[in-house]
Amino acid sequence: MPEQASKISAAAMIRTGAAYIDSIRGRNLNVYLFGERIAEPVDHPMIRPSINAVAKTYDLAESNPELASAISPYTGERINRFLHIATSPEDLVLQNKMQRRLGQLTGTCFQRCVGMDAFNALHSVTCEIDTGHGTEYHERFKRFVADRQSAGHVIGGAMTDVKGDRSKAPHQQDDPDMYVRITRRTDAGVYVSGAKAHQTGCVNSHWIVIMPTIRLGEADIDYAIVGAFPVDAPGITYIYGRQSCDTRSMEGNGLDAGNEQFAGQEAMIVLDDVFIPNEHIFMNGEYEFASMLVERFTCYHRRSYVCKSGVGDVLIGAAATIAEYNGADKASHIKDKLVEMTHLNETIYSTGIASSYQATETASGNYINDDMIANVCKHHVTRMPYEIGRLAQDLAGGLVVTLPSEQDLDHPDIGPLIKKYLQGRSDVSTENRIRILRLIENMTLGRNAVGYLTESMHGAGSPQAQRIQIARQMQLDIKKQLAQNLAGIGSAATEEISTDLAEYFARVFRPPGA
Repeated sequence: MPEQASKISAAAMIRTGAAYIDSIRGRNLNVYLFGERIAEPVDHPMIRPSINAVAKTYDLAESNPELASAISPYTGERINRFLHIATSPEDLVLQNKMQRRLGQLTGTCFQRCVGMDAFNALHSVTCEIDTGHGTEYHERFKRFVADRQSAGHVIGGAMTDVKGDRSKAPHQQDDPDMYVRITRRTDAGVYVSGAKAHQTGCVNSHWIVIMPTIRLGEADIDYAIVGAFPVDAPGITYIYGRQSCDTRSMEGNGLDAGNEQFAGQEAMIVLDDVFIPNEHIFMNGEYEFASMLVERFTCYHRRSYVCKSGVGDVLIGAAATIAEYNGADKASHIKDKLVEMTHLNETIYSTGIASSYQATETASGNYINDDMIANVCKHHVTRMPYEIGRLAQDLAGGLVVTLPSEQDLDHPDIGPLIKKYLQGRSDVSTENRIRILRLIENMTLGRNAVGYLTESMHGAGSPQAQRIQIARQMQLDIKKQLAQNLAGIGSAATEEISTDLAEYFARVFRPPGA
């Protein structure tokens, strides 16, 4: 077995944001940005805001343990909620409340939801693979979870393959590395190659868990791999993704960045014969379970997009602030737009949290949220943040895209002109007016529009993926029967309840957690 020269240690649980930042320093990662290898990502000005956002997930667990931490049934310790396996509907609801709060605190993506949702999906899927194949993945996975909980690690869930020619299955691709695959099997474990795209927070994680991204057939057996490896394992290259206005964080000032402290992170992970030891393999060729894993992961992850309601809270607050600074906050059309933004934002949150309340127990004992409502939540997220962003720009006015730079504001000659002519209300400084405009720009056009807008469109599946799942669960025959019963049509005009209808009632109208 090749040695994994990882810096990662489980000696002491990481509890604070400062300890987390310490834990990811000095790992000698192979990270590329702007064509250069980054010696220390922690200290890079463009990367550091995303690290700060992850650190906030630790600090919230310390300051509000009831919200952002839980007692692990495996270790008996209080652990970060992002590492917790949901054992009740209340656990899932608290995940959503934590996600909204972190969105409020950072105004961006805090990068840990994918790992949390991967853990919960794998808990039940590994159990079902064991039932079908007599394997021992579930106990192995629980040991891995307990180890990560004891260490307080960040988990990067890696599902999205680069996919190549979408008309072809993984085994049909001209280049077999278009989907992550097993290249060699040994007595000690497997080697994998390929690439994972759009990987949220991967450079900021301690471990990566790779998973299949689509339904697989028998010919795709080498692509049916779920396994974990440290972020600094040999054979991994990270290619950091660009974001709109990202270099503003490298200009040495904070005003033009809009949100200087926090940002999200996306990168591509390239795997070149990366070794996964047997103890960290949780699917190895059981291709028929790939679709179950994808569907359960996306069920969890689509309702996790309630995080956007927390980010939306910040944007609504920024829009209300600029209206006030402009002296326009009393106008009826301004109030109406703020009401509309709030209505849209609360719709996102309501559907996500309703999905969690409607959770059911899986065969492994953990709980999974309601799939139909989760898909409705995510489908709202593909649309509503864009409208909230449009209304924020409407309230901000044209200055949101025509402001001069901070260097101009600080200039001895033209700075006073900017302060004079960009003044709004006389009791609000021009600088503060500029700051709130820059925040709106950051969230709707700039760096954090990645997490609030485009990620809302494509994360956890693009809109059509949700429409497919909604269509599968519409149950039109049952709804037609309900209508025909009331209309007195044909044989349906009886008080007898069909088996399908009885099952529907039992599922939809059950008590929470039943």
